Amino acid sequence: MAGFYFLILLSACAAAAATGSVFLPGEWYRSLKKPSWTPPKKAFPIVWTALYVISAFAATRIALSANPAPGLALWSLQIALNTLWTPVFFGARRMGMGMIVIAVLWVVLAAIIPVFLQADLLAGLLMIPYLVWISIAAGLNWRIWRDNRDLA
Repeated sequence: MAGFYFLILLSACAAAAATGSVFLPGEWYRSLKKPSWTPPKKAFPIVWTALYVISAFAATRIALSANPAPGLALWSLQIALNTLWTPVFFGARRMGMGMIVIAVLWVVLAAIIPVFLQADLLAGLLMIPYLVWISIAAGLNWRIWRDNRDLA
């Protein structure tokens, strides 16, 4: 049963990741002013792959817990928001709207951690790197939006 849950949850992550193949950053993104602390381009697929696998694994542990509904509801919301951000930011080029999406995603991830921790210590701990990465991504989104107001 665990393998089945993991594959389903990882498939949701793959759907979120697929938006990055459809809505590529492209020339528009390359032309934007970005802060010096912007992670290198090659870091993004490596980090996201690891985070998606870890997140699916953590959610699988929650699915197998005594009361999976609260954690899986929050996990479903975060993967929906994660999936939405790329077409909003890169597809529609709506940096401000992207900021709203990623801010809500951050709040949901912050809420997931204590819910996961209560149900399964390891699952909760595994979600912390995701929150850290989204914190960096939100800061990056904000700085790009702020520094490129003429294009927003």
